[in-house]
Amino acid sequence: MSLSADLPGMDVAALTTFLTGHGIDLAGDLEVELIAGGRSNLTFIASDGTTKWVVRRPPTSGLTPSAHDMNREWTVTQALQHTAVPVAPTIAFDADGDVLGAPCTVVGFVDGTVIRSAADLDAFDDATVDRNVDALIRSLADLHAVDHQEVGLGEFGRPEGFVARQVKTWTRQWEIVKTRDLPDVDKLSAALAENIPTDSANAIVHGDYRVDNTILGVDDPGVVRAVVDWEMSTLGDPLTDVALMCVYRQPIFDRVLGLSAAWTSDRYPDTDELAQRYAVAAGVDMAHWNFYLALANFKLGVIGEGIAYRALQGSSSGAGAEKAAEATAEFMATGLRALQTSD
Repeated sequence: MSLSADLPGMDVAALTTFLTGHGIDLAGDLEVELIAGGRSNLTFIASDGTTKWVVRRPPTSGLTPSAHDMNREWTVTQALQHTAVPVAPTIAFDADGDVLGAPCTVVGFVDGTVIRSAADLDAFDDATVDRNVDALIRSLADLHAVDHQEVGLGEFGRPEGFVARQVKTWTRQWEIVKTRDLPDVDKLSAALAENIPTDSANAIVHGDYRVDNTILGVDDPGVVRAVVDWEMSTLGDPLTDVALMCVYRQPIFDRVLGLSAAWTSDRYPDTDELAQRYAVAAGVDMAHWNFYLALANFKLGVIGEGIAYRALQGSSSGAGAEKAAEATAEFMATGLRALQTSD
């Protein structure tokens, strides 16, 4: 953690003025610390000694606007305030970047536990881990059940044709970031394009859902207190969310993250069980499920390649980032196998 004396991307005086300008009566001078950065948006905790807030803004370099969309994050969390989906209370939003030099959001601090690494998971017994899975799936099903028109998100995305656009988007992205030729990439891209479901559903999708993007109860991981990291959210097919959650479970994803993640641990259910538990919780038919698994594998393979590409270009987002591409071939092969298996 870094304290407020020297924080790239943070201006404590400007943040103080911003908060007071939004009607917040500070009890004392702000102290700010950085709690997350690297490959994600920068996340700070600000405190006046009595109250805490969370401030998020894009990284100071290597910006990919679509992956660090603060307006998107603000819009969806504000819309979900009075729904069954647990989110942090929204406080203020600087869309123009006047405060910190880039758009930033301020939300209330949610006290709780975040399970990121396999070591974090070791603190809990198997029964608690199982309750954690139930809570995670329930929150995802609750998100997909929200009427996006009713909460003011009718213009939040273009759900029609969403899946087809995903295939095209990630195929284009591969051509931008590839560090070598992999025949399976072209094979999987073509197979996905030929098998796009014609009857996909529409819902608010998180776009990056797994255990470490939630804040859990302080003493009870069986309670989700807030779902976080909404910068990839949009309107689209909810099964893309479910499939990505499941494919994140593969051990090779550790190469992409650069750590031994909790979500890849074999203490969590496998892909089939996760999908079945979601189907029961949401009351849906998992039609064309193997297509969605294949698409999720394709996406993660391209993401891993992109992390390595940026590292090779000198914009590394953490130690070992250049090794992320080691996962690409396995994700692509797994995606092809999924499509070759009947639903």
